[in-house]
Amino acid sequence: MGMAMSERWQDTLYTKTFDQEVRGLKRRREADPGCTAADLEGTLQGLYIMDGADWLGRGDVGDITMAATIAAYEQVIAEWKADT
Repeated sequence: MGMAMSERWQDTLYTKTFDQEVRGLKRRREADPGCTAADLEGTLQGLYIMDGADWLGRGDVGDITMAATIAAYEQVIAEWKADT
């Protein structure tokens, strides 16, 4: 039981971060007609680089936040491309 409880905050953080990022990206798409899927892909490439350049270590919170942010970008970009 202790292990499950200790991992719950990680799931909560991941879900909260993912949902916030998806909402923000969708709002940006609606509000900024100049924003393209390619713009988001450029940001995503930067996130991949930041994720891979973690030589000092972000810790659990940073790793979870980064993973959720990357997943949100990947999902929104995939949905955007499917719409066009």
